Amino acid sequence: MPDAAVTVSIADLRDFVMAALRQTGLGEFDSATTAEALVETDALGVFTHGTKLLAGYLRKLRGGGYRPGATPRIEREGASWALIDGESGLGQVGGVFAIQTALAKARETGMAYVGLRNTGHIGAAGYYAALAARQGMIALVTGNDIPSVAAPGSIGPVLGSNPIAYGIPRGTDDPILLDMATAAVAGGKVYAAHQRGEPIPPTWLIGPDGQPTTDGSLYPQQASLAPMAGHKGYGFGLWCEILSAVLPGGHLTWQVGSWMFDEPARPSWHNASFTVWNVAAMTSEEAFQNRLRHLVDEIHAAKTAEGIDRVLLPGEREWEHRRRAMRGGIPLPPDVTAKLRSIAIETALHPAWLPRD
Repeated sequence: MPDAAVTVSIADLRDFVMAALRQTGLGEFDSATTAEALVETDALGVFTHGTKLLAGYLRKLRGGGYRPGATPRIEREGASWALIDGESGLGQVGGVFAIQTALAKARETGMAYVGLRNTGHIGAAGYYAALAARQGMIALVTGNDIPSVAAPGSIGPVLGSNPIAYGIPRGTDDPILLDMATAAVAGGKVYAAHQRGEPIPPTWLIGPDGQPTTDGSLYPQQASLAPMAGHKGYGFGLWCEILSAVLPGGHLTWQVGSWMFDEPARPSWHNASFTVWNVAAMTSEEAFQNRLRHLVDEIHAAKTAEGIDRVLLPGEREWEHRRRAMRGGIPLPPDVTAKLRSIAIETALHPAWLPRD
């Protein structure tokens, strides 16, 4: 029998994720940090990068590829920059440490860059950008990954589906939040669509002959993700690789491991960058918010096509998902429920909200 969709409260899902992580020997603080990132991402409706990732993380933690006792440490730093070694720990642990380091430095100097190397898969890059935006800072977050994305004209992958995200503070309103892969689509969406038996759009994948394919079963062994917007996405993917890995001295392209397919004992050597601008150091927050409000109002007032209420800002749809999740719980889709059921069986954790069969 296929798994059904399940609705669960944010608190209950967070407790389950924390309990599963704690069984690997991960400390309470790091478990809470990771659970918060994964569950918040589900609450936004971005199910490819939420708790669906937990099974793979647990596998790495148990196998030693991700070290439960890892403590991110600053290797080198200046007044407005730092390079951090994630010590092969969970990417959420390293990512939160890195964005908090960037925020602290930006409060002192006006802006800061922090490079994070030798970390685990960071999950949703937008999570860290939103953390900064909630504290009144503009943030840019990038990451790198093992190659899975073709370049224009290539046969086979050249770069990872390197994510880029930004967060813009809007006072008491939800931040403007963009989080995207530099591929035409995140690899997780290909897996999810294929698992659900849904057709793959012809713009998502490049087959082994260098031509578009709709066969999701070919990815990733025989097919590559198409770059977002052709040469433009390729250029942004390269930018992410430079900020995330070249500058801080991390692993590049094929040196990065696959956190999903490598043996559990092997680190994945992911990397990321976090750049933060302190709005209050450069202008008055009131003046910034007034100018931003003018821009937002102008966008919202744009004429729309039939059936469209208004033009949305990046992130508006996701924040509405979160508000609904806070009121009535997160509606987990069947593919996520299946992953969580497998974890419940492995860990002997059987929450009442997760059907056993």
